[in-house]
Amino acid sequence: KNLARFKLMMKRNFVLTNQGALVMKLKKFVSSMFAVIALGAASASHAAILTDIVMIVDESGSMGTVQANLRNNIGTFANIRIRNEMVPGTEGGITRHMPQGEELPIYGAAMRYINDKVPTVIIAGKEYGTGSSRDWAAKGTSLLGIRAVIAESFERIHRSNLIGMGVLPLQFPAGVDRHSLGLDGSEEIDIPDMLGDLIPHGITRVVIRSARGEQTFAALVRLDTATEVEYYKHGGILHYVLRQMM
Repeated sequence: KNLARFKLMMKRNFVLTNQGALVMKLKKFVSSMFAVIALGAASASHAAILTDIVMIVDESGSMGTVQANLRNNIGTFANIRIRNEMVPGTEGGITRHMPQGEELPIYGAAMRYINDKVPTVIIAGKEYGTGSSRDWAAKGTSLLGIRAVIAESFERIHRSNLIGMGVLPLQFPAGVDRHSLGLDGSEEIDIPDMLGDLIPHGITRVVIRSARGEQTFAALVRLDTATEVEYYKHGGILHYVLRQMM
């Protein structure tokens, strides 16, 4: 039933909007739908995602509207070639939901964490965010409940976009990374001062707790200017602008 509605909505959107970009994006979703249906054992998470896709098409009249829809963030971290080290040997937007360790789509796990009021972080390598720079990629990160990204280094524009969406970029100190710390994704990350008196290029303490014990390191706060500090403290640039207008 959903597939029939989806095909009808694809046709309707193509006729009404004549936007090739929208149709191309929807065709990618159709491929995912057929993969799930062919398996014949779609999980509850997959069913929810398919419903969200149909609702996006049903309510949206342009590519800009699709990108602005919260439910479109099922596409954040959903590249079919992405490799999450929390789930070795897999490709695509898969993660493990802690503490049970259940394998889920990143979107599904993120929604569970949000429902449980558990903020999340990304642990990354070098030049995090490199690629075609899109502000909605940072918005998707924020709407998935991610509150900080700890990386070895950042792509310049994406770092700025993260701040604009209220996500704190932190950088590992020299000689420290996820490998030297022995991280596997089961840890709890504590950033005690992330809501404190942050300053440009400041240092903040990051505490990692796991069954193996506790580790601490000093991360570089990648808020590079006083203006970026203000944006972050307000929860992002839109919140900042609105408060200036009030």
